Amino acid sequence: MTTSDIAIPADEPLRNDVELLPHHAEQFEDMAQQRESATLGMWVFLANEILFFGTIFVGFYVMRSRFERDFAEGARELVWWIGCLNTAVLLLSSYFMASAVHAANTGETRAVTRRLIYTIILALVFFGLKMGEYGIDWHDKLVPLLNYSTVSPEGTPRGQHVPMLLCFYYFATLLHALHVLIGVVLLSIIAWMNHRGRFNQHYYTPVEVAGLYWHFVDLVWIFLFPTLYLLRH
Repeated sequence: MTTSDIAIPADEPLRNDVELLPHHAEQFEDMAQQRESATLGMWVFLANEILFFGTIFVGFYVMRSRFERDFAEGARELVWWIGCLNTAVLLLSSYFMASAVHAANTGETRAVTRRLIYTIILALVFFGLKMGEYGIDWHDKLVPLLNYSTVSPEGTPRGQHVPMLLCFYYFATLLHALHVLIGVVLLSIIAWMNHRGRFNQHYYTPVEVAGLYWHFVDLVWIFLFPTLYLLRH
């Protein structure tokens, strides 16, 4: 263990006190082992999330194979251009998240905070667009059990199984939106900690682990977008 593993504010002189030693959890031998365990823990968590979302996707495609016409009809009523815009927003946010991790690796503390803030702003833009899309869905009476009409705004009757598609749509996108909000809270905490000088190029595991989570959120949307919006025929 060396003092290079310690996050020390730039304006604080280096001391040889024992207090400056990294305070890793007692079950770990050193900071390197703690970092490996944190990264592995996040991968295990993400594997469980993949199984959870995977079940949703499997159920969706099974039902779509049975009611293909109605599912395609329902997909055509979704606001595809907002889905496209949100895809671009999330991809850009992942770029800034990756650049934040890179900046942490090279010791660019201010750049880390700035790029995390950009990621958070884009996440909030995504969430705002999604809420706006839900408002359009409500206006078009596409909300089963709450505000649904068997006739579209154009006056054509909707298929019998369109509500089933919409149930998948709301469950999957609301669950994803919840993950986006969790990511906003997580990245805000990480940005604050970085601003306080808690990380440097020798210790930035929380930034790296948060990046893994955010890329997962982006990846889920990359699958949700074509599944819900582009399978229209």
